[in-house]
Amino acid sequence: MDPVSHGIIFWLIIGGIAGALAGRIVDGGGFGIVVDIIVGIVGAFIGGWLGGALGLHLGSGIVGSLVTALIGAVILLAVLRLFSRGRARPL
Repeated sequence: MDPVSHGIIFWLIIGGIAGALAGRIVDGGGFGIVVDIIVGIVGAFIGGWLGGALGLHLGSGIVGSLVTALIGAVILLAVLRLFSRGRARPL
């Protein structure tokens, strides 16, 4: 069985790890486990699309998927935080 085809559980685990790591890298803290998982999963799509568009392949399996998701999640969080900095925050 191919490790990339484990289904939704695999996506949730990789997404959670990638989202949590990206939250620590970008701003020093995550948004919470549910949002971190969502950011990691969306980041996996962004990283996969960006890698394909640039002709980069980081490998297959768990490590390649994690690195791809992490890169995408970092990009996504950086963009989200860039746009959220202009909003007024309560004191």
